[in-house]
Amino acid sequence: MKTIKIASLEAISAATDEFIEAMGDYTVFAFYGKMGAGKTTFINALCARLGVEDITNSPSFSIINEYRSATTAELIYHFDCYRLESIDEAYDIGVEDYFDSGAVCLIEWPERVDELLPDDTVRVDIVEDEAGVRTLTLTFPDE
Repeated sequence: MKTIKIASLEAISAATDEFIEAMGDYTVFAFYGKMGAGKTTFINALCARLGVEDITNSPSFSIINEYRSATTAELIYHFDCYRLESIDEAYDIGVEDYFDSGAVCLIEWPERVDELLPDDTVRVDIVEDEAGVRTLTLTFPDE
């Protein structure tokens, strides 16, 4: 388990560096948190740190955004599963193929596709406290 604190937006770059260091060989990351917890903001900052030069935003309507790192040429998929109405919709867009691709997959609202997540998915819980400090807790599959 790894815990990362983000005291302010100014501290997000250091937090993404900590996250990247903790990623290891894992590729699928499921971000759990309430609406407004900072999932999209963190994922956008993480994509930038991973070398994505395109403008990143939440794939709320498209469900999946695909990016390519300018530094490593690796693909990065950003999912927002909030609008999925059923597991069948997830099957229809082929989420399993994305998860098994070896590309980095960053998933918001993974509760909608929990049963499709691979066994080696890293769970990332984001919680905001009363002072606005966000805590990311990464739970690795072997824990």
